[in-house]
Amino acid sequence: MRIAEELIKDKNREPVSVPSSTSIKDAVALMVRENVGCLLVSEGESIVGIWTERDLARNFAKQGFDIATSSIGSVMSQPLEYCEWTDSVYSLIDTILGRRIRHLPVRKDGVFIGLISAGDVMKSVIQAKDSELAQANSTLSWHYYEEWKHK
Repeated sequence: MRIAEELIKDKNREPVSVPSSTSIKDAVALMVRENVGCLLVSEGESIVGIWTERDLARNFAKQGFDIATSSIGSVMSQPLEYCEWTDSVYSLIDTILGRRIRHLPVRKDGVFIGLISAGDVMKSVIQAKDSELAQANSTLSWHYYEEWKHK
């Protein structure tokens, strides 16, 4: 069974982060440029929250929300939900479905080492099931039964 750290290595991409003072307008422009659905939010050297497309949708119609002047720190999701690098794919599924989130930062030894999405987890599960099915098909084929003789 695969673990979170392996999924990060498959992505071969660093998570995109911004300071909490970044304007929503600049954050959206960065997300478009980097083709990502979320940003990690930092204060100094620490990751303190996450901001996603869902956060934009939730806050867009709120009174006083101004895309040009509102800071990402004022609307980010926190406390930060994360997983450990050793969490299994099935544990990740449980976390993502149970907490109704799409993105999950991965922590190793107190440091965030990457970010995985619900899509990354699903891809891993589908690949594992495909491999299991291919192995079963190669072992138990019709030819196997044709050649087998009960004595």
